[in-house]
Amino acid sequence: MLMRRLQRKHWIFLVLFVILGSGIAALYTPEMNISDIEQKYLTPESEYIEVQNEKLHVRIRGNGTPIMLIHGSFSSLHTWQDWENQLSKSYRTISMDLPGHGLTGPSVANKYTMDDYADLLFALADTLKLDSFYVAGNSMGGGVCWKMAIQQPSRIRGMILIDAVGAKRFSRDEKPFIFKMLENKAMAKLFTRFTPRFFFRMNMEQVFYDENKITQELTMRYYHLMRREGNREATIKRLSQTGKDNGAEISGINCPTLILWGKQDRWIPVSTGEELHAMIKNSELVVFENAGHVPMEEIPELSLQPVLQFLKNQN
Repeated sequence: MLMRRLQRKHWIFLVLFVILGSGIAALYTPEMNISDIEQKYLTPESEYIEVQNEKLHVRIRGNGTPIMLIHGSFSSLHTWQDWENQLSKSYRTISMDLPGHGLTGPSVANKYTMDDYADLLFALADTLKLDSFYVAGNSMGGGVCWKMAIQQPSRIRGMILIDAVGAKRFSRDEKPFIFKMLENKAMAKLFTRFTPRFFFRMNMEQVFYDENKITQELTMRYYHLMRREGNREATIKRLSQTGKDNGAEISGINCPTLILWGKQDRWIPVSTGEELHAMIKNSELVVFENAGHVPMEEIPELSLQPVLQFLKNQN
């Protein structure tokens, strides 16, 4: 009788172990080979440009006055697709995957701060022989924009900040869930091996206001590009680097600036846009009632209208 009970317990433990192992195996998400990723996400205008020993995936479209388009955290140059379709008719758009993102992949030098990105983009501008240009950036990319305007103001013709990182560092309570989660070393380690698709759907629901605009194709793009070889490890390193605390210098920026914000932004509140507007003397603030953190993706036509007017006014 005792032997039968022990055998029964062993079988129960074995079944539970198999179930648990199957669950873990189902959630395991291996890295995707760069060649497979390129087949899906290279575009006809895609090219790799070597800058500061980094092999940047860059997309250049159109002719005319150059505009750099700088994406945010967990994103890629594809976030600008709809804007590029229109802007490239009159301007030269230059979008890129920052190191640790998209097809560019991890930084050779492990440099991931906004200051590092600003330095890199000025080097890209030198490579492309751009004396001066406009910059537009979303979220972290917006922070890169104002860093660039502080570093080399004579080269920045104007800025377009979209739901941008502001002068103040977020407290832990203010940070979006994904950032707080990845600050935990154990969770960060798991993230590099277990990144289920539903996690990206949840993340998209945070940055979009209208969930009906979150398509399967959109979710899969974010999901696949994060799984590009080395990107998840790079993300953990990026989030542990802080860069210079020079937000107070924003008030010294003089270039014409357009600030766009989704009123329903759950990541960076519209109050940050109001603070940037108050700090930057030559600035205009436009708030979209029914948009979240990425209006250039969620409401591309509506969000582009003030941009076109802003650029027209500068010429």
